[in-house]
Amino acid sequence: MSEFAELIRTLPDEALAALLKLRPDLLTPVPADTVTLAARAQSTVSVARALDGLDQFTLEILDGLRLGVDLSQVPHAGAAVDRLRARFLAYGDPDNLTLAPAIDEVTSPYPAGLGRPAAQLGAEIAELMGDPAKLRRAVMSASPQARAVLDRLAEGPPVGTMAALSEPVTWLVEHHLLAEVSEGAVELPRELGLLLRRDAGPLGTLHPEPLATAAAPVEQSVLDSAGAAQAMSAVRDTESLLEALATDPAPVLRGGGLGVLPLRRLAKTAAIPENDAALLLEVAHAAGLIGELETSTESTFTPAGGYDRWREAPIAQRWARLANAWLAMARQPSLAGGRDERDRPVTVLSAQLEWAGAPSIRRCVLSTLAARPGLAPPADDLIALVRWRSPRKMRGREGAYREAIREAAVLGLTGAGGITTFGKALLLALDGQVDDDPLGLRPGGELPPERTPAVVALDALLPAPVDHVLVQADLTVVVPGPAEPSLVTELELLAEHESGGAASVYRVTPVSVRRALDAGFPAHDLHALFKRRSRTPVPQALTFLIDDVARTHGGLRAGSAGAYVRGEDESLITTVLADRSLADLQLRRLAPTVLITPFTSGRLLASLREAGYAPVPEDANGATVLSRPRVRRAPSRPAVAPQRDHPITTARLRGVVEEMRRGDARMRVARQAPAEVRAAAGHPMSSLTAVQAHTQALSILQQAVRDKVKVWVGYVDAHGASASRLVRPVSIGAGYLRAEDDRTQMLHTFALHRITAAALSEQPD
Repeated sequence: MSEFAELIRTLPDEALAALLKLRPDLLTPVPADTVTLAARAQSTVSVARALDGLDQFTLEILDGLRLGVDLSQVPHAGAAVDRLRARFLAYGDPDNLTLAPAIDEVTSPYPAGLGRPAAQLGAEIAELMGDPAKLRRAVMSASPQARAVLDRLAEGPPVGTMAALSEPVTWLVEHHLLAEVSEGAVELPRELGLLLRRDAGPLGTLHPEPLATAAAPVEQSVLDSAGAAQAMSAVRDTESLLEALATDPAPVLRGGGLGVLPLRRLAKTAAIPENDAALLLEVAHAAGLIGELETSTESTFTPAGGYDRWREAPIAQRWARLANAWLAMARQPSLAGGRDERDRPVTVLSAQLEWAGAPSIRRCVLSTLAARPGLAPPADDLIALVRWRSPRKMRGREGAYREAIREAAVLGLTGAGGITTFGKALLLALDGQVDDDPLGLRPGGELPPERTPAVVALDALLPAPVDHVLVQADLTVVVPGPAEPSLVTELELLAEHESGGAASVYRVTPVSVRRALDAGFPAHDLHALFKRRSRTPVPQALTFLIDDVARTHGGLRAGSAGAYVRGEDESLITTVLADRSLADLQLRRLAPTVLITPFTSGRLLASLREAGYAPVPEDANGATVLSRPRVRRAPSRPAVAPQRDHPITTARLRGVVEEMRRGDARMRVARQAPAEVRAAAGHPMSSLTAVQAHTQALSILQQAVRDKVKVWVGYVDAHGASASRLVRPVSIGAGYLRAEDDRTQMLHTFALHRITAAALSEQPD
């Protein structure tokens, strides 16, 4: 057993549980024993994950350990070393720590920004670096330009290009102060880097704490108010986009995705920027609100079946569905509008936007803000803070982090630059932490599934939905706040939407009144509806408009016969027949009150309405057909579910540790097994030898059952691992051996075909 494995094995149970909690990747799958745990903890993948969770200062101290620097005089170094030891990235004697071997494989070859030792860069350089006096004279003889090159490389990184063989660099290479490591690339030897850093110290400038932000603390109520307003806007803008998409479905491109021109048209209709429209369309698609509708001729993007139910839900619940989808979707909307490596346009809702790392970046940004409540740093300061907390995760991805900050603000998870109470509640739920009442709104009890802590928190900040309107003399209808779903449904049938915002504005027109009459509302119901909903007196102009449209509504009736139109008023029929704007219908009189056309009833109805008439359709029996307009919806599709972290409880850790201890005990017992059992369990055999060993093992097992004695059994488990166990056989039959383990007092069942060897135990019963 290796030194590291022995160190892990001798840990107290509490320390072993602490290691598993700090490095949760070691739990999947549960290690069979401490030897397996030790091997996994030293693997390259696990070490890289452990390093990804360390802050900048701890990684700087790790570089100091890699270099063998004396850290006793470095402030706060002890705490950083303790973090490394707790994760067993460093272990052993505190004065002579050993680092996990995989660290060198997954970290920079230039610790603390210093180059490799001179011995690895050439004999002439090593000779110069080994003579301190000669080295100082060489450095002092360098020109100011050459010294500037040395100082820049000493700050790190220690490699650079020769810049077309510039004179200072050429001089440094010729005097062995720089090593030419490849064509056009040079490296500063570690010894010279340490010499040039004599004032700053061997590790250079350290960062025990993140840079302080210039932002002043902000009241949480201010952040929440700003975030709640933006959350309302995000829900409203998403609804506007989907309504525009329902009116004018966008075709699916041959390679997948939504074209640039349809995106611009949707953004213009919804009156929002194109990048916000791309984000909200992606989020709505991830939330299951957009789907593809297939027809015989084309495939189009339209609202999905679940959109109508989402639209009727309260604003806070609608926002939570969008926010959860954003946190979960493995896509990067900011790439839309660019071009891929093949110079093809990258479009919204296409497979080109998929990126598995997007969810972790979003959660990292929000968790960084959540760790500093009441702080609203500028974007640059927040990026610096995230970089200090997770420098390895940030490397090369700053643009993605900046975009995550912008998207969180658009969706209202942050307000005025700081995380909102409801945004934090959403994050806590994903992290497996419980905060059932973030605002202290209730004394206790369970929340229903649709009333999550985030929904409760946002709902408390939003204005109450209104169930009334203010009807103006110019026939505009003002909704003084967020309208309840039933009011929205009525207004969209009765009036034309003109503008949104804190107070939505609609306008009643002859077309909208006729639409309501077509849907089956009699005129007296429309009068009653406005009287019930309006907090202002209903203007006479609106009453007259409804009566005028209702008076002519149904005066003409159209049906299919090619198609026909009939009415009780013979003079009206004569007027229609003489109307030149209807000449294309080729109308003919069949009777004083009946006209016929060779075209369909649908075209007949549309043409009559365009000409200013108000016909209604009827069925074959002459009954009026009144119905709401048919809404086209794509098949329903589920929303993307966020990956929730299950909390690592003390009980779970205790159970894992107990299981590993039992595995250690099994290993100790297995080492006591006879040599022939261990050999058969651990080494492959020829088919003939295996059959002979299996036959002999069955004979021994049958004897052990008869004599009721203990026996050593070698077997291969379901995962292909070989093991040995001392058991007392109880029975053999139906292809299985049933035996009792004396150590655990448990009954085990072994498949006979997996048993490789057996030997009677020499231990007394």
